[in-house]
Amino acid sequence: SEVSDGCLFPLPVPAPWCLMVVCFQADRMVRLTWPLFQTLRGLFAVYKPPGVHWKRLRDTVETKLLKELNSLEQRVPRQQIRFLPSFTEGENGVETSLTVAQLPVLADHPRVKGPKFVGLKVGAGHRLDLRSSGVLVLGVGNGNQQLVCLHNRHLTKEYTVQGSFGTATEDFSDMGRLIERTTYDHITLERLERIIAVIQGIHQRALLTYSGIDLKSQEAYELASRGLLRPMHKSPPIITAIRCVHLSPPKFTLAIQCLHETQQYLRKMVHEIGLELKSSAVCTHVRRTRDGIFTVEDALVRTRWDLQSIQAAIQDSRSKVNATLGEDNSGYSAILGEDMPTGVKGQERRSRRSGPRPVGD
Repeated sequence: SEVSDGCLFPLPVPAPWCLMVVCFQADRMVRLTWPLFQTLRGLFAVYKPPGVHWKRLRDTVETKLLKELNSLEQRVPRQQIRFLPSFTEGENGVETSLTVAQLPVLADHPRVKGPKFVGLKVGAGHRLDLRSSGVLVLGVGNGNQQLVCLHNRHLTKEYTVQGSFGTATEDFSDMGRLIERTTYDHITLERLERIIAVIQGIHQRALLTYSGIDLKSQEAYELASRGLLRPMHKSPPIITAIRCVHLSPPKFTLAIQCLHETQQYLRKMVHEIGLELKSSAVCTHVRRTRDGIFTVEDALVRTRWDLQSIQAAIQDSRSKVNATLGEDNSGYSAILGEDMPTGVKGQERRSRRSGPRPVGD
């Protein structure tokens, strides 16, 4: 209750028609927000530039999404009926009367309740270190569970690795402390390709070993012919394909397809190639061009890290992701005769409420 000038005024009770307006507005807001939640559930790829940490990139994307979500149309503040005192001059002096007024509920004011969306879980797939660039896969909502499922598929990734002969450093990159200088005039494309062929042969045998398949069986042949041969569990880094795409001494460029690698491992491999060629080499750049089903063409550059572009990217990748989580495993299971769960429907059921977390009204 309120006390004014010695008079007691009871707190007003909203009229039934006012409650109907409030309920209609809240229902309209739910209808506007729920499709938005659905479009922000899935996977998309961004292009990570060199010199930017992947955590900073992920936080930047999350901050931009939250800012745009909170800038969308918000629910109109609820209205309440209040009886306000008014004072007029009469024959007996000042007279007090009540006036009915419709006022907004201050609890619904944006500056009182704060932003509607305060949390948006954005997960990252296979990381890229600070000096590397290329495709980085992010997940929103149930996309975080899909990242785990794709990780368990052991899909290959592709890199473009640039190097330079003639120097060696402590960390195998051109930014490390110089420890050696060597000649490189004797290096030819034929010698480089010979070393590359040896490396690929060694890793192909390792791939067969860690795949858990009998090398002489029909299953191994069918998996290899369909491109499904891969380790069943975690394994050391494996190079499934490598070739030289450019050589202009001392500069050279390699195209590498691999599994379970790190960018530092690729730099070390460049160093070892230099040693095998009776010289030395450092890695000048590592760029990921494909991560599983996501290519560099699918990756969003920095200027497209906005709500509309991310929604479109998630929608475009949904069919590819669902096909990979289903068909890829089914082919492997059919050959091996094993029941490998895809987890797609189960993950969707467990993540039905995942997505942007709004503040309770």
